[in-house]
Amino acid sequence: MAGITLETAQRHLDAWLEAEIAVTNAQSYTIGSRVMTKADLAEIRNTIDYWNKKVIALENAKKRGGRNRAYRAVPRDL
Repeated sequence: MAGITLETAQRHLDAWLEAEIAVTNAQSYTIGSRVMTKADLAEIRNTIDYWNKKVIALENAKKRGGRNRAYRAVPRDL
């Protein structure tokens, strides 16, 4: 099956979490009158949310055998 595996999603999530730590330590710096910004922290956090949801979905699919189960009951009066 082609697509994103749980291991791949977990590696991406770990990488983005490390990026967030690196950016929060030194997100911007000043040289003279110029302020330089390394990265957009909001975008990094949005990407972390995306990969976290992907990891959760893949873990749930692994637990349930790759299928969501929904049952329906129709009450009948006999």
